Amino acid sequence: MKIKIDIDPKHDEECQITISAKEWTKEIEELVQLLKRKQPKRIVAVQEERSIVLNPEEIDFFFARDRKVFASIKGECMELKMKLYEVEKMLINTGFIRFSKSVIGNINQIDRFELSFNGTLCVYFKSGSKEYVSRKYVSDLKTQIMEGGDL
Repeated sequence: MKIKIDIDPKHDEECQITISAKEWTKEIEELVQLLKRKQPKRIVAVQEERSIVLNPEEIDFFFARDRKVFASIKGECMELKMKLYEVEKMLINTGFIRFSKSVIGNINQIDRFELSFNGTLCVYFKSGSKEYVSRKYVSDLKTQIMEGGDL
C-alpha cells in the first residue's frame, strides 16, 4: 500500500481523502470504517455516587460481573452504566480486544503474559493487575500484538 499526502495552503480547509485501487479489498473496507469512526475521548464511570471521567488509554480492562460492567484502572474498579458489548463496539480499533466472554482488555497496557497449562493466557498489565484470555481469543490477541496493538 502506498500513502501519498499533499499538504498545501491552496487547499480548502476541509480535508479530502482519495483512495485509488484496482479493486475493493478487506483492507480498504477496514480503512474506510476507521476513517468514518469517531474515537471516544472519555468514558464515564460511577464510584460512590460520583461520576468519574476516565481516559480509555489508562484503563487496563473492562469486565462483567453480576450483570454489571466495570473498568479496572491500576487495580481499582469503577462501574459503568453500559453493557460490555457496547464498550467493545465503542472501543473497536483502539487497542481493546476481547479476552473472554466477560473481559475486554487494553493490549497497549500489557506488560507480559504467561501460557497456562489449559491453553489460556494469563496477562499481566503494567499496573500489576492480571486477567486471563480464554483459548478462543488467544489467536486474536497474538495477531493484535504482532500488528502493534493500536490500529
